[in-house]
Amino acid sequence: MESSPVARKLNPSDLPLDRLVSNRGLSEKEKLAGISHHFEAILLRQFLNDAQKPLLKSKGAMLGASHDIYQDMIVNQLAEAISKTGTFGLANSFQAQMTHPHKVDGQTADRDAPKQ
Repeated sequence: MESSPVARKLNPSDLPLDRLVSNRGLSEKEKLAGISHHFEAILLRQFLNDAQKPLLKSKGAMLGASHDIYQDMIVNQLAEAISKTGTFGLANSFQAQMTHPHKVDGQTADRDAPKQ
């Protein structure tokens, strides 16, 4: 039993950064969205790693390298999952800041406009 190939919409945040930037099938807006989500996930990893550091290590804290590896894997997966939901909101803020023109002294400054 063969299933027909289904065209699936490519999610930019699912691609690794090196493939995201060089992908010709994505628009610049989609690439920016993917990069924003990757950046958000990096910041979330930092927050989650710092949140898990105990203030005072107990004697039972010496669990070995395997514990550290699994803990790191959990943090990475959690950060990716939070970023993909969009509920944290940093990626949307980054994307909005990068796509909207900047305002200088109350006037919109177009970065691509030639200076006179």
